[in-house]
Amino acid sequence: MTRLLIVDDEALVRAGLKMILESDDELEVVAEAEDGADAARMVKEHRPDVVLMDIRMPRLDGLAATREVQALPDPPKIVVLTTFDLDDYVFRALQAGASGFLLKDTPPRELVQAIKVVAAGDAMLSPAVTRRLIGHFAGDPRADRKRSAQERINKLTDREREVLVAVGRGLQNADIGRKLFMSEATVKAHVSRALVKLDATNRVQVAILAYEAGLLDD
Repeated sequence: MTRLLIVDDEALVRAGLKMILESDDELEVVAEAEDGADAARMVKEHRPDVVLMDIRMPRLDGLAATREVQALPDPPKIVVLTTFDLDDYVFRALQAGASGFLLKDTPPRELVQAIKVVAAGDAMLSPAVTRRLIGHFAGDPRADRKRSAQERINKLTDREREVLVAVGRGLQNADIGRKLFMSEATVKAHVSRALVKLDATNRVQVAILAYEAGLLDD
């Protein structure tokens, strides 16, 4: 059973999301919060596996709330909810540690599947979205950290580096396994070790790091 926390200032949205998510026997909404200011406290109280976080809320927005939750010990996965596709708020939330984003009008079946993907630790960004995300940070002069990125990546084994590049291209674990001729479990193990060595929160940050290091240039 995957435990979920919904953080959204609109009661109707929370009710709709709960109804959709709990239509699946493997998902359970254990708590709801009406503002980002309550998110960290609710996470500590209810220990959800995944948090659905609205990006725009009146007291504390989803960006700040994401940072607060990510600062907790063993934080849950965070999925940003937005009406506005990949805007600057979403980019910054992803950079702060969110595992992906969903539009609020995502069809119910896709919403359920996306939550399961994130809960399993896989990427929830398609290759096309990953390229847009990387392109956003590539255009930011603050992202010019190639030497630092390369030094961090030098900690990886050759096999971990191959997996890193595949993650940077937006591939899922199953696709990486087929491409590199290894089991999905082995891919997951390489990803987990790479995250620890790189001090990265999730695959989104790994993708950005791979770009900054110049590993995605070809």
